[in-house]
Amino acid sequence: MSLPTSKDLEARLREALQPTVLEVIDESASHAGHAGAGPEGYGTHFRVRIASPLFAGKPRVARHRLVYDALQLFIAQGLHAIAIETL
Repeated sequence: MSLPTSKDLEARLREALQPTVLEVIDESASHAGHAGAGPEGYGTHFRVRIASPLFAGKPRVARHRLVYDALQLFIAQGLHAIAIETL
């Protein structure tokens, strides 16, 4: 099983949350040597900036849960950390 890419996460988030704004940044290389960082330099640490109509009226924790739930399948592939900014 290969590590997830920014494109993998972006496709899943578009499918699950129909975002109006979406930016997925792979920050794995800057986490080299940290817990969960793989030797490949990609696929383990991501930053997600997202706005979605599904966030309307939901508190921040609930918005973050929607993002985590959508990306859960990538955990088994090596995704270690997600920094989420909901807009």
